[in-house]
Amino acid sequence: MVDHVSGGHLERVLLPLTFGKHQSQGTEFTVLAVEIWNTGIVVNLHLASVNEDVPHNPEIVVHDHFGTEYKLDEVATVGSRQLQFFAPSIPEGTRSLTIRSVDDPDSASFVVALAVPAVNGRGGETVHGHVRRLPARREGLPPSEQQEAS
Repeated sequence: MVDHVSGGHLERVLLPLTFGKHQSQGTEFTVLAVEIWNTGIVVNLHLASVNEDVPHNPEIVVHDHFGTEYKLDEVATVGSRQLQFFAPSIPEGTRSLTIRSVDDPDSASFVVALAVPAVNGRGGETVHGHVRRLPARREGLPPSEQQEAS
């Protein structure tokens, strides 16, 4: 088992553009965020209790646009929040991740799809169509002094 958080570094956080809410036989949850670590994928869920009972642990699968299905490695639950750790991390060039519920053994229900922003050639990242830019370089200054001058 890999310690995804302390054994790696966070590469990006994906937020669903629509609610990733799912309800099925005794299971109700919402996908709050998906973290991409260099060691794996962490799906952050909010679990809803049904009829004031203890929330049922959802069974989900994560796969990318290549068709790769990621393996559930570990689950951590604190109150109504649950982190599900999947391995391995996504390969370079992955454009999207899809989360499906497999609580029903006969079918996998679509929950949410998330776009994976590509790293652009200027050192920024495309996020929801916007580019987060790095600070401009100051010509003539050595790299160590460029950060101080910003």
